[in-house]
Amino acid sequence: MGSSTTRQRFTQQFKEDAVQLAIEQGYSCEETGRRLGVSANNISRWVRQYRDKSERPTESGLSHEQLEAELKRLRKENKRLEMEREILKKATAFFAKESN
Repeated sequence: MGSSTTRQRFTQQFKEDAVQLAIEQGYSCEETGRRLGVSANNISRWVRQYRDKSERPTESGLSHEQLEAELKRLRKENKRLEMEREILKKATAFFAKESN
């Protein structure tokens, strides 16, 4: 009987859920793996990848998570400024008409 090992594939959502279980619930990688039927090595790797992605500073010195939050804030501010500009354009046109 040959031992053919097929590599299990896990969805990104499954990996994220496993990482959250380990990080937020405080389970060890071994316990998380046992509960989910996955090797502790996989859990350890996923946690390490998650931490590298979210905590490792980028060239700017900010983590990816911080950069995403800043991007979201800047997009919101940009939208507000565009709306203010449109209002000012309309007000300028209105007052230009009124002064004639």
